Amino acid sequence: MSYGFLDIAATPSVRAVQKSMGSDALYTDFAGDRVFGRFTANETGFIAARDSFYLATVSETGWPYVQHRGGPVGFLKVLDERTLAFADYRGNRQYISVGNALANDRACLFLMDYAARARLKIYTHCEILTPDDDPGLAESVTSPGYRARVERIVRFRLQAFDWNCSQHITPRFSQEQVARAVDPLLQRISALEDELAGLRANEAD
Repeated sequence: MSYGFLDIAATPSVRAVQKSMGSDALYTDFAGDRVFGRFTANETGFIAARDSFYLATVSETGWPYVQHRGGPVGFLKVLDERTLAFADYRGNRQYISVGNALANDRACLFLMDYAARARLKIYTHCEILTPDDDPGLAESVTSPGYRARVERIVRFRLQAFDWNCSQHITPRFSQEQVARAVDPLLQRISALEDELAGLRANEAD
């Protein structure tokens, strides 16, 4: 049976390790296929809610490189059920991921939701475009009001994806998430302080 993501990841050496550890049957005895070759509403919503992801590429010398990419929430766009893209803004100008992708278009994306303890991993083929190559695409992936210069568009063609279990993901929360959670408490404290101040003023009278 097909497992989509592992059909790519499980090379002969990986399968040899699985067999030696007794886990090979776990991935060959499914009741149905797990192709995971098209994004559903679940993946689309998850991707749209992210403000960062990790991008892995491989150099011509065989060395892997993992880069953290961040931006406004939803900066990684789902164009259709098999295509992602984002506007690549000027950064430190090392261009390691870009150079790797031009030599080998295989890439892996890792998307994390630490608060919900969820992670989505995606195998893709990566394409590097200039904004002038496809002005319509450039416009659709550019975040309005984001003050940075777009140097290129990075487009990903989905090969397979999979979800990891939540075990060992330590919950972490962004400053915005903490602020939303704490705001009702701050409002309640403010109301109690006002009430206390009123009681003290009455006692003084």
